[in-house]
Amino acid sequence: MTGDCPAALLLQRWVERLVIGEGLCPFAARPMAAGRVRITCSDAINADDAYRDVLAEVEQLWISDAALVETTLLAVPGALAEFADYLDVLDACEEALDELGLASELQIASFHPHYLFADEAEGDASHYTNRSPCPVFHLIRQESITRALANWPDPEEIPSRNRRRMRELGVDYLRSLNAGLADPDRTPTRHPR
Repeated sequence: MTGDCPAALLLQRWVERLVIGEGLCPFAARPMAAGRVRITCSDAINADDAYRDVLAEVEQLWISDAALVETTLLAVPGALAEFADYLDVLDACEEALDELGLASELQIASFHPHYLFADEAEGDASHYTNRSPCPVFHLIRQESITRALANWPDPEEIPSRNRRRMRELGVDYLRSLNAGLADPDRTPTRHPR
């Protein structure tokens, strides 16, 4: 695994421009600015290798000082291109967290280029709240989530606000952003609601 692969650089730009820039995760800016977000790449070329790399990152995050590494984004650019395969590995990783007794300590947030919410039309821009440039496993300390949510008014509104924002930005812009083609300094055209 490496932190300086092209996918990690694209992922960092995606986090800065979309996740933080558009406020999808109102809690991401502070740890990113403080350098407490680890962005790394898996060299996996199949699901088994991806699974092992996620668990290795779980261990790395667990033994790391939270003041130095609050959260980890693991990019898997060479495997799990099919969303169903990604979901299978995600399920297996969540089961492993449970078996290790870490399910109440760590969470895995899921991001994939073909992410689909079951209750949204396939072409809806709202899927881009969880669409990333490549398959990503976001490992989060539960303590960080609890602390952030305690100081945020109406956290249950975040998902619906994010879906609205993705629709305003539009699929074409979001697709180009995920491909690394969108100008990060450009203010996207707001689409009528």
